[in-house]
Amino acid sequence: MIAIIGAGLGGLMLARILHVNGVEVVVHEAEASPTARTQGGMLDIHEDSGQVALRAAGLYDDFLSLVMPGGEAMKIYDKHAVLRHADDGGSGRPEVQRRALRDLLVNSLPDGTIRWGSKVVDVTGGLRLADGSTVSADLVVGADGAWSKVRSLVSDAVPQYAGISFAELDLLDPYVRHPQSSELIGGGSMFALSEGRGLLAHREPDRLHVYAAYRAEEGRPITREVLEAEFAGWDESLLRLIREADGELTPRPIYALPIGHRWERVPGVTLLGDAAHLMSPFAGEGANLALHDAAELAAALLADPLETALARYESAMFPRAEESAQGSADNQEVLFAPDAPDTLVSFFAGV
Repeated sequence: MIAIIGAGLGGLMLARILHVNGVEVVVHEAEASPTARTQGGMLDIHEDSGQVALRAAGLYDDFLSLVMPGGEAMKIYDKHAVLRHADDGGSGRPEVQRRALRDLLVNSLPDGTIRWGSKVVDVTGGLRLADGSTVSADLVVGADGAWSKVRSLVSDAVPQYAGISFAELDLLDPYVRHPQSSELIGGGSMFALSEGRGLLAHREPDRLHVYAAYRAEEGRPITREVLEAEFAGWDESLLRLIREADGELTPRPIYALPIGHRWERVPGVTLLGDAAHLMSPFAGEGANLALHDAAELAAALLADPLETALARYESAMFPRAEESAQGSADNQEVLFAPDAPDTLVSFFAGV
């Protein structure tokens, strides 16, 4: 029996690929249902990682039906709303809503595979659940995200604050209620950058999804008043993305594991996705790596004895994750440099 801890994209993808190959799995998820919380915004799914996993899972055609047309387009502005760069994308990284992709994976599994409300509360002496029961399995896969409990079975590393905080905001029914902001962002994504601050936005089918990002000390409150102070002096068309946002903002301080995080082989346990290599989001790699991890781990498990498979999987995953984590950290410096957006415009120009 294989026990997967966490019903995020990586855990679900692993369960799906193993299921279609006749391997019994159980997914333990702390949340009470698939709709217990929001699932974030759009994801660009990469040809050499996320899309490979979707093909292995037999879900690629279903995925294509979820892709948002024109979602790869991009605009870059400075804080005065001067357009500095625009393109139509075409990078082979189609955009899809995270929730839609997760729902696709959830619905691809037989009833009962996912045990909702099955929260791991302790990992000393075995995995103990909130209801007092324990998890018994030949393999435990920690797919339980940034603050993984399973991680402590193989590593004492903990995520560290990356120096950037986000406030997540939504503008609903944008064509009708927010037409100026809708025009500003366009059909895909938008970056407005200046002096360590940024408004990062993208279009979703029913909303404009915005992250107000800025350098801040860890623990500083993230409120609308703080955002007004951080973005003082920015063009009104950009400030509108904050002032006209619907509902409450969601604070999202950015954390990351040390670049190059790895561990010695521990029998019967491994990690994937953020549990293994949490990184900042500035290369669009997090979800893709989780999906890729799942496909690579499944392939190894289907081909080799258990411990051989885990060693094979980890030896390939560690350098792959390190390269992506370094790229994400480097991109953070590009986006939040003192002379941004010049740094980002030069990046896309290949200068």
